[in-house]
Amino acid sequence: MGYVLLTVPLLAVVLFIVLKKKHLQHVISVAASVTMTIAAGFLTWAVLKGGFIEYSAWGGFFRVDALSVIVIDIVVIISLMTSIFSVGYLENEIKHEKLTTDRMRIYYVLMHAFIFTMLLALTVKNIGIMWVAIEATTLASAFLVGFYNGKEAIEAAWKYIMICSVGIAIALLGIIFLQFSSLAVLDSSQFLDWTAMIDHATELQGPTLRLAFIFILVGFGTKAGLAPMHTWLPDAHSQAPSPISTLMSGVLLNGSMYGIIRIVAIVNRSFGNSMFVGRILIAVGILSVVTAAVFIFSQKDYKRLLAYSSIEHMGIIAIAIGFFTPVSLFGGLLHMINHSFTKSMLFLSTGNILQKYNTREISKISGLFKMLPVTGVVFLLGLFAIGGTPPFSVFASEIVVISAIFQEKNFLVGGLLILLLAIIFTGIVVTLFKLFYGTDIPKETPPGELNIPGVIVIVLLLGIITVMGLYIPNELRILIDQAVEIVIGG
Repeated sequence: MGYVLLTVPLLAVVLFIVLKKKHLQHVISVAASVTMTIAAGFLTWAVLKGGFIEYSAWGGFFRVDALSVIVIDIVVIISLMTSIFSVGYLENEIKHEKLTTDRMRIYYVLMHAFIFTMLLALTVKNIGIMWVAIEATTLASAFLVGFYNGKEAIEAAWKYIMICSVGIAIALLGIIFLQFSSLAVLDSSQFLDWTAMIDHATELQGPTLRLAFIFILVGFGTKAGLAPMHTWLPDAHSQAPSPISTLMSGVLLNGSMYGIIRIVAIVNRSFGNSMFVGRILIAVGILSVVTAAVFIFSQKDYKRLLAYSSIEHMGIIAIAIGFFTPVSLFGGLLHMINHSFTKSMLFLSTGNILQKYNTREISKISGLFKMLPVTGVVFLLGLFAIGGTPPFSVFASEIVVISAIFQEKNFLVGGLLILLLAIIFTGIVVTLFKLFYGTDIPKETPPGELNIPGVIVIVLLLGIITVMGLYIPNELRILIDQAVEIVIGG
């Protein structure tokens, strides 16, 4: 099933190029996403039963374990939701002459190429190939950031390419240091194999390993949107088509964080503690949350505001990994899942809002409940959800992370995090509440939802994050526990 997972998006790209009829493009996209979701389901079940799956073909590079599967499942589920949403979204763009059928085909080619690169990064055990795949995600998604070819979109795409390329180059230097640290331990057949590095972690060279971690954190942290390397993220998220913003926030950031987690597992096992790594990650995480708290009040673009929220939640995950206890890691991985589904719901909702009002400026939007009754309700509840209010899933995972911090008796970080989360929630409410009420609505546009498949998708996501806030399925709990054992070294 692992090979099916990687083959399907590549096959979809070929079919998009060959089959040019508009309705076939939609069918191929949704069918490919459904197939990937089914394949991931079988893969998840196999991992739950056997712990991991390793393929001997292609040099034995492919390996999937519980940590991989968690992020893979996020990728395929959000890709499916995005594919369904894109049908109505793209049809409306074509109807209003913002896109042509040929441009729609390019959109699908790039989107599924991006999905392939993400899945490749998550299914290999060679850190070098993982680096190549993460770099390839930049190339695939950069054209999607500048998809509308406007001045701001092209500027955002160039900024995204330049900053992330520099970051990924720094990560490559870190990977070279990582390999140097293992030269006396591993043979050529184990070149950059993270499973071998974990097995021989105590024999790796400590000083070189420290340099490797710092460079890799800066490099992958740039792609993950961690402060102060986050500057590309608000521009890219605001300019990309809303379904692509969904993939970038719910999928791309997690892929880079996954790379960081793999390296953290090696370094901490080598040192026998998490003091070195933990202090750096906690500092970077707090800085990311502070950055979101400072800038979220001044946003005039609702997509940029949601982008700063993504920086906040990547910071929370970094803090959870930094404390490196079973409870904090469980909370961090759970938060990765919860943030992805909640933020995906919000970014997809912005697609409906943008098509109805034709603006991203908060000051030009009012009467959302009247103009988009379902999207308005979902978006409002989504804002409460992403702000960390019960009964939604983000609240549950934030409580786990904060509890883990207080269990370590670190009252300073715990208290500061609670304060910052309260400030950010206030900023979201103060800035965006004006969207929902008021009478200044576009008279030339009649009320009503434009994208019915898209509405079904966001309502379904709302249901998922509500249920996840009240109940964690036992299989998911087992999967996260397995992932925590992998990271800690159990």
